[in-house]
Amino acid sequence: MTYVFNPAPQAVVPTTGGAGFPVHRIYCVGRNYVEHAQEMGHTGREPPFFFTKPADAAVPVADGETGTIDYPSLTKNLHHEIELVVGIGLGGRDIRAADAARYIWGYAIGLDMTRRDLQNDMKKQGRPWSIGKAFDQSAPIGVMHPISATGELTRGAITLKVNGELRQKGDLADLIWSVAETIEHLSAAWVLQPGDLIYTGTPAGVGAVVRGDVMEGAIAGLGTLRVAVR
Repeated sequence: MTYVFNPAPQAVVPTTGGAGFPVHRIYCVGRNYVEHAQEMGHTGREPPFFFTKPADAAVPVADGETGTIDYPSLTKNLHHEIELVVGIGLGGRDIRAADAARYIWGYAIGLDMTRRDLQNDMKKQGRPWSIGKAFDQSAPIGVMHPISATGELTRGAITLKVNGELRQKGDLADLIWSVAETIEHLSAAWVLQPGDLIYTGTPAGVGAVVRGDVMEGAIAGLGTLRVAVR
């Protein structure tokens, strides 16, 4: 087949085995830690809700490297959100939570970057807030670790430092909706496909970064993710 222009490159996340994990879609879970929900003005275990980012919003960062993202346009309040990312390796719909682990290929550390001022403006107007979430380079991600090596991740420390200062701290056990439950809910609304990424939510402590800042996220068993803002 010929094309009217050259297709865009495939977004690919590196894995610990050296092979690439091609990205299909990026799904994100909103307000999935109690303390973060509270700092955003909400309480309780509300039903999970989802938003998406384009696949090419992913910024893959190899182990031992410092990735870079550009400070995005239109915002004066760019926020960090450290998250466990789940990589889907087997597609399916209406997946039961009890069966969810076999659909997971692996895990990575991710950042859900947010133009908070634009997101808040859209919320106030009752409009979609894609402009606050689904922008270029808004989904930095570290190396994907296969579940065969890590086992199913249900607990473990998750932290983010900015310029060496601790900003976010939590535990995967504190997820309001576990990874398995999230997959059950998500697969009821969309047919999950190999290559889908699920950003599972962020603990409390989100805040602004500016040009020159270096973010370092860590999740127990997954190492670290370093990203600089330029």
